[in-house]
Amino acid sequence: MEYKSRSMVLISVFIGTLMSAIDTTIVLLAIPTITDDLKVPFIKTIWIIIIYLLILAALTTQMGRLGDIFGRSRIFYIGFIIFIAGSAAAGASPNINYLIISRGFQAFGAVLLQANSNAIVADYFPVNERGRAFGITSMGWNIGGSLGIILGGIITTFIGWRYIFYINVPIGIIGFIIALIYIKDNNKNPDAKIDVPGTALLLILLSLIAYGAVEIAGIGIKLTYIAMILAGIILIIPFIFIEKISRYPVIEISAFRERMLSFSLIAATLQAIGYLAVLFILIMYLQGIRGFTPFYASLILIPGYILASFLAPRMGRLSDRTGPRILSSIGIFIMAAGIIVYLTMKVSSPIYIVIIGSIITGIGSSMFWPSNSSAVMSSAPRRLYGSISGLLRSLSNIGTLISYVLAITIASITVPRYVAFEVFLGIGKLNGAVSVKFLSGIDTSLLISFFILIVAGIAALIKGKSYNENKKYSADYTK
Repeated sequence: MEYKSRSMVLISVFIGTLMSAIDTTIVLLAIPTITDDLKVPFIKTIWIIIIYLLILAALTTQMGRLGDIFGRSRIFYIGFIIFIAGSAAAGASPNINYLIISRGFQAFGAVLLQANSNAIVADYFPVNERGRAFGITSMGWNIGGSLGIILGGIITTFIGWRYIFYINVPIGIIGFIIALIYIKDNNKNPDAKIDVPGTALLLILLSLIAYGAVEIAGIGIKLTYIAMILAGIILIIPFIFIEKISRYPVIEISAFRERMLSFSLIAATLQAIGYLAVLFILIMYLQGIRGFTPFYASLILIPGYILASFLAPRMGRLSDRTGPRILSSIGIFIMAAGIIVYLTMKVSSPIYIVIIGSIITGIGSSMFWPSNSSAVMSSAPRRLYGSISGLLRSLSNIGTLISYVLAITIASITVPRYVAFEVFLGIGKLNGAVSVKFLSGIDTSLLISFFILIVAGIAALIKGKSYNENKKYSADYTK
């Protein structure tokens, strides 16, 4: 395939992945405006974020398999159409229920885009060029969630909250047209099946955990909510059992028999859990302790993400030459070093500390995502590209959901709940001893994220040879 055509494939994939990633967080800084405009309580508005993350976490793997069955190009086209329609409906929402449903519809389109993106890149790019390609698409994965917060602040402040959804329509149409022209089906596996029981059970257990945690954060600790969380955790046991006996499981248990693939997937999951929580914590620090507006708080974080966007393709090319193992682990450790910078923040610290920390974590993330994605896909047999691509995104989305729940839970237990919500929404500034106490809670949560990232870095470092290097794979995995 000629260079120009492959470049257009990459542009379309980038657009799809960027939009779907941005919409995981773009509504965050719009929540106070939406809450006021639609006249609903915050605890209900928060579900416009949770529903999106839930659907992404539960369905990504299976929608990757859908691409294996019917062709990745077709599923990718449909993903664009559904995402565009869901975005338009969300922007026109007359009430909160309509908005939540529209966000669920939008999330389903995002799942179709995300689940098949890495597989499409792997289809069109040879092994020695995938690092650069994944470096470009990783700008969508890694920067998209952070960029969403920044764009959410800008668009909501100067245009209106409905346009955080409307903006997807023209951009999505461009991505769809390019995909329609350049992305074609290279591989199909019509014998593959969708794991309905496993998917349903995963959705139920994640919903129970998320709902219980959000209600505890919003209302308080009650036996009912604790029981929901415990029930969700207990359901993990039958879920694992179902996955072991299923021929086409949601989570490819056999994938974890290959060392490099297993640790690469674990690293991606832990990075999502540890890193996104840091982003929310910073927003709470800048708004609640420093008293900055959501818009100004988002601007402070821009330098790190611009740098990450610039470096990601270059780091991808570097991983093509050096191999992904060392580069991905160094990236994680650099991100952990950025958290150490954040730990020096005080109530009246110079704001450049946050900027420096953001730049350091941006450098680390630009190294991690393209090299780790390359490690995952080079460890998978070609016929399972869709499933493994979906598995990577599914685990990362589960990590994102856990990270988000952790962030709002930490906020609600370190200070009085109503104060925590004011901090989270950016409508209240803490003072005196309460501010110091909240900062102490921030330090605790940053330390937790630091240790999670260290473990992720170790997982990224402990890798064997890729599938394409040793030309071997588990017999039952490649059947």
